[in-house]
Amino acid sequence: MATVAEQLVRILRDSGVRRIYGIVGDSLNPIVDAVRRTEGIDWVHVRHEETAAFAAAAEAQLTGELAVCAGSCGPGNLHLINGLYDAHRSGAPVLAIASHIPSPQIGTGFFQETHPDRLFAECSHYSELVSQPEQMPRLLRIAMQTAVGKGGVSVLSIPGDVSERKAAVAGFERITPVTPSPVVPSADRIAELAKVLNSGEKVMLFAGAGTRGAHAEVMALADTLAAPVGHSLGGKEWIQYDNPYDVGMSGLLGYGACYDAMHEADRIVLLGTDFPYDNFLPQARTVQIDHETSRLGRRTPLDLAVHGDVKETLQAVLPLLERRTDRSYLDRMLREHARRLEKVVDAYTNKIEHHTPIHPEYAADILDDLAADDAVFTVDTGMGNVWAARYLTPNGRRRVIGSFRHGSMANALPHAIGAQLSHPGRQVVSISGDGGLAMLMGDLLTLSTYDVPVKVVLFNNASLGMVKLEMLVDGLPDYETDHAPVNFSAIAAACGIHATRVEKPGDVRDALAEAFAHPGPALVELVTDPNAMSIPPKITGEMVRGFALAASKTVLTGGVGKMVELARSNLRNIPRP
Repeated sequence: MATVAEQLVRILRDSGVRRIYGIVGDSLNPIVDAVRRTEGIDWVHVRHEETAAFAAAAEAQLTGELAVCAGSCGPGNLHLINGLYDAHRSGAPVLAIASHIPSPQIGTGFFQETHPDRLFAECSHYSELVSQPEQMPRLLRIAMQTAVGKGGVSVLSIPGDVSERKAAVAGFERITPVTPSPVVPSADRIAELAKVLNSGEKVMLFAGAGTRGAHAEVMALADTLAAPVGHSLGGKEWIQYDNPYDVGMSGLLGYGACYDAMHEADRIVLLGTDFPYDNFLPQARTVQIDHETSRLGRRTPLDLAVHGDVKETLQAVLPLLERRTDRSYLDRMLREHARRLEKVVDAYTNKIEHHTPIHPEYAADILDDLAADDAVFTVDTGMGNVWAARYLTPNGRRRVIGSFRHGSMANALPHAIGAQLSHPGRQVVSISGDGGLAMLMGDLLTLSTYDVPVKVVLFNNASLGMVKLEMLVDGLPDYETDHAPVNFSAIAAACGIHATRVEKPGDVRDALAEAFAHPGPALVELVTDPNAMSIPPKITGEMVRGFALAASKTVLTGGVGKMVELARSNLRNIPRP
């Protein structure tokens, strides 16, 4: 009869799981050995368990299916926790296997003892201890269904000795987790929504990640209500392309007229967004549509809360809406959006091709040009988020994965590993910062070991740029944000990775093109200007005072890439008198 570990691995394999990310050792060894002896599922040996959890999170976000990571007892599974927080807050269906100390020793203060079933409770929907072989299949079934059904993390803690025991039953069940069906609001709620939308003279739409799959419906709503459309960072990839109503993004990384359009509107409609920065929201005149009831009204008071899938809700309400003929508010916001983008575009075009250190805006614009139309970008938290938000051009096929809700450093390379292994024929680009890459740099070895063809584009400004900006805003002189220059390309080359260091802007395009053409992993290190920063679209008096107190630093508004071209083209849609 098979062991519990073999039973676990075969159920995962038969349920569609193709790999487990982790580091071998100790109480996890029975499960790793079961993977070795089971065809159709692989062990991916990363260099840090945090990487394992991030990689699983990216795989789950891209595939929509369960992904799995694992850690050995005590310190091993503790290292999973940051990546699991990221996965859980991103709604990624991830199962974490947290192996445990020998079951007779639990509660004795044994070597490496922790209580993983308690530790992971806050970053999971389900976290349970398997103490007997009879429990495992049922608890595994519940854990898998919970992760997929609720969207987030499940954790099974399994003592090493339990993994080695004989399974309680001889057979193996195939578990197919069921995904939730779209939520459709009641007819009464739809009628109330239509009444509220019809009553507004100036309606503005703000779209988040929950608009995935609803692009056509959001555009139809904007057309019917003559409404400008803004978006969060999570909504950018789903809503910005083919959008003649686009007024940019709000938030700390925002740009354009989104903030002004939202605050001038007499009706704001939040579509599938749990936008966390409530100080950017008007805190009034708001309708929210979301499939998750706990998100309704937690960022702003609501005039109307609608529990429903965005696509289904808009399909139901559109026939009940009155078409607006007055486009003055929309047209004015489109003009303002274009004006603002035109105003800042010189920040990266004025003789920038000759400027050293390289302006990151210039490099990001070239990256956007050269990357594949269906590329997957993974983006480090910090200034990498800024360049991705302002320069990557969405088209409905590209994907952008980042730690947008948890805000962890060092996520880009681990996310890229999971993205590439789950999509071997697709271009995956890690937009890394030097601070983030340095934190989990050991997993360059994972790229090399498995010949994972991730392209790492490293923006190396020898600085923690976003932290520096935070200090400036607070009126503090930046301290310990800069560090001695590091030649990361030399480190990558020593790991067996094709690597290029670029110090002149004229060499950026060729270096990126060469890396993208290389069949294996590649790193392009761009030595960029540490003083090129971004400021939010709305500046308060306190922020201005903070900059004045800090002084002596160059702060750029930052360019906006091809979004200025989009804004210009949208102006052509404005009817002429």
